[in-house]
Amino acid sequence: MKKITIPSLQEKKSKKKKIKCLTAYDAIMAKILDDSGVDIILVGDSLGMVVQGKQNTLSVTMNDMKYHTRIVASAVSNALVIADMPFLSYHGLIEDAVLNAGSFLQECGADAVKVEGGEAVIDIVYDMVELGIPVMGHVGLTPQKVKQYGGFKTQGKTTAEAKTILTDAKLLEEAGTFAIIAEGIPAELGKKLAKEISVPIIGIGAGPYTDGQILVINDLIGLTEYVPGFAKQYCNMKEVVSKSVAEYMLDIDNGKFPVPPDKEKDNMKHLKSIK
Repeated sequence: MKKITIPSLQEKKSKKKKIKCLTAYDAIMAKILDDSGVDIILVGDSLGMVVQGKQNTLSVTMNDMKYHTRIVASAVSNALVIADMPFLSYHGLIEDAVLNAGSFLQECGADAVKVEGGEAVIDIVYDMVELGIPVMGHVGLTPQKVKQYGGFKTQGKTTAEAKTILTDAKLLEEAGTFAIIAEGIPAELGKKLAKEISVPIIGIGAGPYTDGQILVINDLIGLTEYVPGFAKQYCNMKEVVSKSVAEYMLDIDNGKFPVPPDKEKDNMKHLKSIK
């Protein structure tokens, strides 16, 4: 399996081959996804919700992201590893934003970073790209603005909102982003983005017409309390784990764990022979 690169993602778009992406937050899951052949593994700030149990992503810190990025990157050989830049890590001085982004590549082994927003972050994106830091954009429903939205709500349903999202995507394209995530937008807007923007558009709740798809791995395998309407749960690991734990506890009560009764007798005979 060849290492996925930024040019190879662009080639997939030009050949109309769908790009497959998932999130990961630990080494074991990252290796499973890498061995499965996904193109992109995003170390998402969604870890605030699916790992830390928070209501949103706003409390996730640079230290949190660097820790998880480091362990994910250490387990991946082929997929492109992208680190989410957490809330306020790229919103102040451009110098600080660039240093924060660079640390994901230099210290953690990431291949690229992701930032949310359009016009508001364009100057920062230009500087990052100019210095050799690959940047993925993120438009539509940007979770770091959840307080402004009043919840995780679909964006781009009005003409004005759709125009803003399209404008932001074009600005990100011009600034040098190699791909853009489009989240929580109508399918037709996702289709328009994929058609009018030259870099890959990766959808999440953006319909089937984008250049690729991304999901939170916990939603895919059923390890969350709530699965978004746009996601598909391919298995219910919560149910599997709960059932396994129940069987484990029952085995303890029935004396079947840790050692079956017949094996225990054999062990006792062995102990009696020791002088």
